[in-house]
Amino acid sequence: MKLQAQTLVSAKWLANMVDRNLVGPGLRILDTSWYLPMMNRDAKKEFAETHIPGASFFDIDACSDRTSKFDHTLPNEQFFADYVGNLGIGNDSHVVVYDASDFGAFSCTRVWWMFRLFGHTQVSVLNGGFRDWVKRGHPTTATYSRPEAARFTATMERSWVKSFEDMTKNINRQQFQVVDVRPRERFLGWKPEPREDVKSGHIPGSKCMPFCEFLDKDGMMLSPEKLKEFFEQSQIDLHKPLCGSCGSGVTACHMVLAAHLCGAPWATVYDGSWYEWFTKAPPEHVVTEVKPEI
Repeated sequence: MKLQAQTLVSAKWLANMVDRNLVGPGLRILDTSWYLPMMNRDAKKEFAETHIPGASFFDIDACSDRTSKFDHTLPNEQFFADYVGNLGIGNDSHVVVYDASDFGAFSCTRVWWMFRLFGHTQVSVLNGGFRDWVKRGHPTTATYSRPEAARFTATMERSWVKSFEDMTKNINRQQFQVVDVRPRERFLGWKPEPREDVKSGHIPGSKCMPFCEFLDKDGMMLSPEKLKEFFEQSQIDLHKPLCGSCGSGVTACHMVLAAHLCGAPWATVYDGSWYEWFTKAPPEHVVTEVKPEI
């Protein structure tokens, strides 16, 4: 019987796998780095310069529905299957995802969620990411050898994805809780969004849980006990349906990961997130709050 992959793996564990030359068809490592334009970082260029030995690059923008006007909208099952298959990932592969952000985790949770969404549960997040890997003195390389393609079959769990229509209906029906993980000042409408054509604010009835607050000062995920405290302080009931939202559906997956670690694996994601909401919603459904004078 195959053991279920741990949700989080440590740099020590992964370094041991690398040292034993176990990276291959049975274990694939993905650098899933992705950055907002305002961060002034080139994820592909950085990967070419340095990454974990044996890792391949997963491009969130490339593995998306390119016909959508919204950023990195989920692709269909066959596209995802072909994309990850070309990275040497089969249905029996254990996949470990990480990113090189200063946070310790930024975009990797999106790819973790995508694998699970498309039916692949053998996927783990490198706790602390590349930041922790380097801090602990583990090896890096600029060498990349493209893996031999593998066959991957995807089956999408569509109930895990919320649409604009779902979110609109939920304003009155309140069938699920909406957790927005953007920084509080963007959620409140006090600071601008990264996209010039989008104003800040939030969906009526949503609660704010900034994604960086799921991590400690070293970029590691908080313990389940501390995560549960954070959900409780944010007035989110882990026993009831949840939906994560953010700017464009990437960091929303931090909430899904956190809920999963707390024993609530049913959290969903609003794929279009705030970018789509602001574009489509009527003005009365774009909520902002008055900033208090100091």
